[in-house]
Amino acid sequence: MNGDVDIASIGGLVADPARARVLLALGDGRALPASVLADEAGVAASTASAHLGKLLDGGLLAVEQHGRHRYFRIAGPAVAELIETLARLAPAVPVRSLRQGTKAQAVRFARTCYDHLAGTLGTALMAALLERGLLTGGDGSFDPGSAGEDRLASPGFDLDYRLSARGSQQLHDFGIDLISLPRRRPLIRYCVDWSEQRHHLAGSLGAALTARMFELGWVSRAEHSRAVRVSDEGYEGLRERFGVELSAPAG
Repeated sequence: MNGDVDIASIGGLVADPARARVLLALGDGRALPASVLADEAGVAASTASAHLGKLLDGGLLAVEQHGRHRYFRIAGPAVAELIETLARLAPAVPVRSLRQGTKAQAVRFARTCYDHLAGTLGTALMAALLERGLLTGGDGSFDPGSAGEDRLASPGFDLDYRLSARGSQQLHDFGIDLISLPRRRPLIRYCVDWSEQRHHLAGSLGAALTARMFELGWVSRAEHSRAVRVSDEGYEGLRERFGVELSAPAG
């Protein structure tokens, strides 16, 4: 017979700064080799290998073999949610250089939360879909005083967002085949964004929208970061297609 859950074991895994930096680097769902993760963590390759082994044994990472190389990724959406929650609760790291400040600003402006868009970009997209009637069921706002279950940096449950007939048609025109989306996953979910404290779109629809924007070149991944960059075509496309008005962050 098992006892209560051992959250201290997970706490011990993420408490090490190097392992925390590895998890943050993998927070967008990508698979990265040990050499890249060692650089991101700021440790030697042998030290990184030991950290990766502990994260694998603890169930926070999964590994894939590609030829002679092993690539590591977070073990699933639950781990991504843990990273987002910790990011909300944790104090900000003191910025000691222009590079660090720019990177932090980029993560808050636009990033991936596992496989869907978050930050200013993600919440602005969600708000535009609601304003145009493509989604219904709420206004994208997080109400910390509500009687429901919603909390920052977590999947939301208070509201039941739905895709409208107009939304189905416009997303089809955008190149998303709603029929082919995975049935094992809810079509529409939302997360409470930790940096914007509003809702961003998750679920299979959020993932499909994000994948389509990558495919079109509207967004691209920043190197060794969860941040994404919005291209000039992306700013124009977001404005014309969805009514999302965004300005590039300064710096």
